[in-house]
Amino acid sequence: MAHGAPLVVYGERNHLYDFGDPHPFTPRRFGPGMDLLRELGATDFLAPEPVADAVLRTVHQRHYVDLVRMLSDYPEAAADSGFDDKDTPPFYDMHEAAAGVVGGTVAALDRILAGEVAHAFHPGGGLHHAMPGRAGGFCVYNDLAISIRRARDAGHRVLYVDVDAHHGDGVELISWDDPLVQTISIHETGLTLFPGTGFLEDRGGHEADGSAVNIPMEPGTSDASWLDAVQRVVPAVAAAFKPTLLVTAQGADGHRLDPLSNLSLSTRAFDATSRLLDEIAHRHTEGRWLATGAGGYDVYRVVPRSWALVWLAMAHRDVPAAIPETWRARWADEAARRGQAPLPVAFLDDPTATPGEPADVAARNRATVDAALAHTLDVLAQRHG
Repeated sequence: MAHGAPLVVYGERNHLYDFGDPHPFTPRRFGPGMDLLRELGATDFLAPEPVADAVLRTVHQRHYVDLVRMLSDYPEAAADSGFDDKDTPPFYDMHEAAAGVVGGTVAALDRILAGEVAHAFHPGGGLHHAMPGRAGGFCVYNDLAISIRRARDAGHRVLYVDVDAHHGDGVELISWDDPLVQTISIHETGLTLFPGTGFLEDRGGHEADGSAVNIPMEPGTSDASWLDAVQRVVPAVAAAFKPTLLVTAQGADGHRLDPLSNLSLSTRAFDATSRLLDEIAHRHTEGRWLATGAGGYDVYRVVPRSWALVWLAMAHRDVPAAIPETWRARWADEAARRGQAPLPVAFLDDPTATPGEPADVAARNRATVDAALAHTLDVLAQRHG
């Protein structure tokens, strides 16, 4: 297994996945995000290309792929055709753009499976809400589920870890009955955040009990109990499940500055999470780790730093003391115009910048983790010995 610099999937096609201004899931993030990766020394890039419909249909229903193709030419027909997800409005050439996201994640996976790279990162990937027959939550095709299915077909036991603020519902549902795909989603509770799912009792299908682990966190959760969940759950489940491939969705939308969640995390939590996932990959999967960027809607202050921290963990490099001044100078004016100023000077937030969580929030979070672990580890011990 190759263990050189992490592969980064990025190309002009990433910019085509665009619901238009002012939609929060914007390709504007690729400007500052990829620029910061290059400032850090990222040089190994792979441009995504669309996959064929046959690849999409390994997860998605034929009629749905046909519908997306039709709406790519006639987006105005959405209401009449049953494509009614208001968060995911059709746009011209939507099929090619979404198939390109899938193509990027699949290509990264194929490089890992071939032993050409150990770690690969697709910042534009992670469309974890797409279902077999419908779009949802800004996601048209589920690049993660398609790649996981491809890895399973190649004989791998896949551990999927989703630390986006929103529950990884599409990936979980598609893998619901497969005991050789283990999903972990740590997210804000569905009682207060889209998609309204991912509760403690959601644990996998009849033949795959325990193959889904959900840790719904309270609004106002900050670094302490978030990291308690990550550090207690992920290593324990990985040790019990014994994966051969790690796939992750590392959304930046749990940050305290993000407009689309009620969590209060800092980039210190993002860094610690990425470092732990790297350890998991080297301990259990011979380094095989495919990461995606998933959500994140503070385009200038948070998303570039989150992507940088994933890449730095994959590259086994320390976090620099400061963000390059050249990067800050290039993006300061645009960030100010978009209401996201001033730009941070450091990759890691000041420890005092994130408020602590109330004692009752921390207690409920601990109880959730305790309950999830007690059930999951017992079931996995019986299944996998």
